[in-house]
Amino acid sequence: MDNCLSALKGVEKLALHSCCGPCSSACIVRLASHFEITVFYYNPNIDTLDEYTHRAGEQRRLIAEMPTPNPVQFVDACYTPAEFEAVANPFGAEQEGGSRCTACYALRLERTAIFAREREIPWMCSTLSVSPMKDAVRINEIGNRVAEKHGIKWLWSDFKKQNGYQQSIALSREYGLYRQDYCGCRWSRQARCEQVRQKLSDDCTDRHM
Repeated sequence: MDNCLSALKGVEKLALHSCCGPCSSACIVRLASHFEITVFYYNPNIDTLDEYTHRAGEQRRLIAEMPTPNPVQFVDACYTPAEFEAVANPFGAEQEGGSRCTACYALRLERTAIFAREREIPWMCSTLSVSPMKDAVRINEIGNRVAEKHGIKWLWSDFKKQNGYQQSIALSREYGLYRQDYCGCRWSRQARCEQVRQKLSDDCTDRHM
């Protein structure tokens, strides 16, 4: 990414797929001096409308409150959970990080590429790689493939590098952002609930030993 950014001839336009405000925070800071960013909020994987609306609201608020050297816009693609269910249901029995996640990445990045093409935005990228739980290699491979398909340039990135994830935590605290404790889909929520239950059980066992 650094090589690509240094080769840019002035400020260009970029469609940034964002999963949430906290994840986007460090990514926007990293990119906003090089691009006019349109944050594209397409996340049909989120399991309820209330959760979707809450995360979208925090994304809007961050963009409104955080100063940037170039303009940052927000576009909400609207909540369409049936689109996610159609690609994810065949992999419902899989563990987090498997084929279900691959299908989810592909769905969201494909839609971002279509959006960028329709808006004549030459570059696209995603905030997904800022999470230590996400496979940046897989995200970049999918992103590059769908970008090429639609005539868009993919910005290769791994935003967790250069302390990007830690910066996102610090910025979330600075702006008081809601930080969810699961990725978004009903399967990730279930997995998180199981982790919490297991921890509570372990803590209870330790206290009685």
